[in-house]
Amino acid sequence: MRPSLPGVLRSATSVGRFPGPGTTKIDRVVIIDDYSVARGGATALAVLSAKLFRGLDIPVTYICGDDAANAELVALGVSMVGLNSRDLLSAERAKAFVTGIHNGAAVRMVANWIAAEDTANTVYHVHGWHQILSPAIFKALVSVARRCVVHAHDFFTACPNGAFFDYQAQEICLRRPLGGSCIATACDKRSYSHKLWRVARGSNILRLLKDQADFGRIILLHEKMAGFLVGAGYRPERLTTIRNPVAPLSIKRIEAEANEEFVFIGRLDEEKGIEDAVAATRKAGVKLCVIGDGPLMPLVAASGDHVRAVGWQSHAEIGPTIRKARALLMPSRYPEPFGLVAIEAARSGLPVIMSRSAFLAEEMQRAGMALACDTADESAFADTLTRFSQMPGHEVRAMSERAFRLSPDLASTHEEWRDALLAEYQSLISTNAVPELTDGVAIQGVLS
Repeated sequence: MRPSLPGVLRSATSVGRFPGPGTTKIDRVVIIDDYSVARGGATALAVLSAKLFRGLDIPVTYICGDDAANAELVALGVSMVGLNSRDLLSAERAKAFVTGIHNGAAVRMVANWIAAEDTANTVYHVHGWHQILSPAIFKALVSVARRCVVHAHDFFTACPNGAFFDYQAQEICLRRPLGGSCIATACDKRSYSHKLWRVARGSNILRLLKDQADFGRIILLHEKMAGFLVGAGYRPERLTTIRNPVAPLSIKRIEAEANEEFVFIGRLDEEKGIEDAVAATRKAGVKLCVIGDGPLMPLVAASGDHVRAVGWQSHAEIGPTIRKARALLMPSRYPEPFGLVAIEAARSGLPVIMSRSAFLAEEMQRAGMALACDTADESAFADTLTRFSQMPGHEVRAMSERAFRLSPDLASTHEEWRDALLAEYQSLISTNAVPELTDGVAIQGVLS
């Protein structure tokens, strides 16, 4: 695995703190994401940031690819701008083929807003783009690139399939993105032709983002992401780590020592390792509760009596469900950039059994709140489950208490995360000494 670069990479602790609402020069924060309503972690964080900024009375505009119908944000005074478009999976196939690589309507929407509303102290934050907006939005943002940050919630900023994972070989991929070996490898979960489509899109993102030095702030979820992006050609000084904010699934510690059932929470897809969890729990003779939905739900539902599939649940609903759990399973097959659910569970008092490839695995195991193993190896995974299910109650309780007490150190609070973002914005404005063009000539070049 590529190493992280702790000696070069900046983290949230080194970028300073936001000085407060009385001293900021920020005129407005423009948040850009495919969706206005959370369907996954990236949008959930985009929406959360809008709420937190409005809590400080900072003006916010939310530009998105869908219909911008988030009544809660509107009620908070967020200005909503939507493309009123559908994502790639819902759109007509031929249209999706084109717009997924370059969505001209998204370019015009963002460029028109900049032409009409931009000021020298307006900052831009891109969260999600690969489902509707496409890499084309970075063309629209070139004129304000020095005041724009990009959040790497996954690896789409570098890897064509977004995961540094070979879905056909079911192994982590260390090839150089878009190098000859990468392009020649049929690693896509669907087909090689789909891989080539992703190569075309990946070429756009590297041309419009990696090769444009003015887009200098890329926010990572974990320090270990840096090695992968640097290997793809990004300069280390462009990268900043701000760990995600985490709220516990249960405010009261879950008494894991009194429980027997294991729990999986997440998208039911190959890369999340749900099949490995089902197989290992069957081999170990233990029970598994599955919370989530996705393409593999039919397989999970038909897995046998040892599996209890409850479907998707909201954050508030998950808490009561996992009160009977002994540990959370996080068997991701790809290098999980953060593993939000692992810390959410740990903050609730649940020990975690996780894949060694997860970036948090080493820290959580060292802190005594998790066990890491090769979760793709059915026997090794099952042996770990058996060992944990037979662990004396006082040892499980000690792990649970350590998780409940120490896990907050692995992530940010909402306020810390908000302030770290605002400190980044503030530094962009403070160092933005070069005049930027947002006049009709510059914008016309983007729209053409």
